[in-house]
Formats: sequence, C-alpha cells, structure tokens
Amino acid sequence: MIELLIVAFGGGAGAISRFLLGAKIQHHWPSPPIPVAMLIVNILGSIGLGVFFGAMFEGIPIFEYHNPWFLLLGIGYFGAFTTFSTFSVEAITLLEQKKYPKAVYYIVLSIGGSLAGFVFGIYWFI
Repeated sequence: MIELLIVAFGGGAGAISRFLLGAKIQHHWPSPPIPVAMLIVNILGSIGLGVFFGAMFEGIPIFEYHNPWFLLLGIGYFGAFTTFSTFSVEAITLLEQKKYPKAVYYIVLSIGGSLAGFVFGIYWFI
C-alpha cells in the first residue's frame, strides 16, 4: 500500500509540474507553429528521467519496484510529467488539419528529442 502512495504523490507532483510549465510556455508563446509546450515538457522530462537513472542506478533499472526513489520519481513524477497521450492527440490533430510538414516535424522532434534527451541525461552520470 505504501508503494501506491509513493507513486501517487510523485505522479501528482509531476502532473502539476507539467500543467504549470505547459501553461507558462503557452502564455509566452500562445500560437506556436507546432505544439511546443508538450514538446518541451516531454524532452525535459526525458532528460530528467535519464539524469535520475544515471545518477541513481548508473543505467536503466530493471524492476526496481522496491526502491522508493524509483517509485516516487521514475514512475510517479516523470511518468506523470511527460505525456505520450497528449503528444498523440496533437500529432493526429496536425495530420487531420492536413498540416503534414508540421506534423512530421513535431513527431520527429518529439520522439527524437525525447530519446536524445534521455540518452544525454543517463550518460551524463555513467
């Protein structure tokens, strides 16, 4: 039961952080050509998760469900901070609007940037 509370606390903090950062980005850039708020959030979250894994585990942990830091930050915070579902909605919306170059740009930047950010973060400590 304590594991669920740890994940819930981390997830709540991650979701709130995502909302606040996304709102701040949207306020400063209200009409970007692509959904830049979630792009930035997802890349920052991937870097953060990589840094956390690199610092805490010196690599990608496998089933560390007994570790409260893994539960709090790895699953809870960063799991809620980043959002693949919002990325999916925004990518499909661009495709439905026939904004194909912007959709491809957004998809490549989101996936490539998130992967590169994670690799950068994890190898920062290894």
